[in-house]
Parts: sequence; structure tokens; C-alpha cells
Amino acid sequence: MKRIVALKTVLGVSIFGMLFSGYLSYQELFRKTTDEVGCSPVGTPGTIFGFPPCVYGFFIYFLLVIIALLGVKGDKGDKGE
Repeated sequence: MKRIVALKTVLGVSIFGMLFSGYLSYQELFRKTTDEVGCSPVGTPGTIFGFPPCVYGFFIYFLLVIIALLGVKGDKGDKGE
């Protein structure tokens, strides 16, 4: 597999992951939920340092998007081997 194809694949998967975890983060942090839904409020058990794990996933995917974009941008002059 050529390097540019691999970077574009990582970029696509990272964008999807960022959108998915961003949606989940929004649901957990900003949407008002009832007790029937079963979502843990911020700071309760099931959170990491007071935040749901999807928040950390969002920032990890965001970092991967940045790294993949830099790789694609820097690889344009290469042959992609």
C-alpha cells in the first residue's frame, strides 16, 4: 500500500471517529437527559477525571486528523512509496 493511500485512509477513519465521538460527547455533556436514559452525569462513576470517555476519544481523533493532514500535505511532493 502506498504511503499516501494509507494516510488518506487514516484521515478518513479519524474524521469518522471524530464526528462519532463528538456526537456522543455532545449527548453526554450538553443534552439534558432523564434518569430513564441511563447516561452518567459528569463526575460520576463511569467517567475518567470527571468526563465521559468519548470526550477523550474526540480529542485523540482530532489529533490523528491533524497528524494525517500534515502527512498528506507533506507527502504531495513524494512518489508515495
